[in-house]
Amino acid sequence: MFLEHKYTIDELMNACRDGSRKAQEGLYKMLAPKMLGVCMRYATDKMEAEDMLQNGFIKVFTKLADYRGEGSFEGWVRRVMVHTSIEYYRKHHKMMQIVDIDTPGIEPSVDPLAASNLGVKDLLALIQQLSPGYRMVFNLYAIEGYSHKEIGETMGISEGASKSQLSRARTILKEQIFKMEGKRYENVG
Repeated sequence: MFLEHKYTIDELMNACRDGSRKAQEGLYKMLAPKMLGVCMRYATDKMEAEDMLQNGFIKVFTKLADYRGEGSFEGWVRRVMVHTSIEYYRKHHKMMQIVDIDTPGIEPSVDPLAASNLGVKDLLALIQQLSPGYRMVFNLYAIEGYSHKEIGETMGISEGASKSQLSRARTILKEQIFKMEGKRYENVG
């Protein structure tokens, strides 16, 4: 019986550096599902996320020599995907909604029970409904852990605009959660 050898990321990386298309395919198959999830948070739909993913992997393979082995390779690929998603956004979404820091929305408090009933797919769907600017700032801050200063530099906006957009994104998400939970309770009984 023939058993297929399972390659490690390091083995695939080294083979990719040597130009092996088979290794590129293996690395892609190994990381694509997780990285598609990263791209989905920045995209308006799955098709757009798949475009971001493809563009990201092209960069990964062309810039593989830039990976210095500091930190995990998967983390490096994730960062490439985030930056590729931002570039895609800039190229395809010309208008960014920016709210002045002096006029952030009032944030309603979140019912912990309502938030605990929210599924991952529900939350992802709510995040994808945010306008592109809000979605980018929310993902970079809340999920990727960027500071407002880093977000400002990455997106070409002020630190204050980043804070304001995060505040507004949170307000919108909280309002949507309340609406979703209200509909669930209406259907009970």
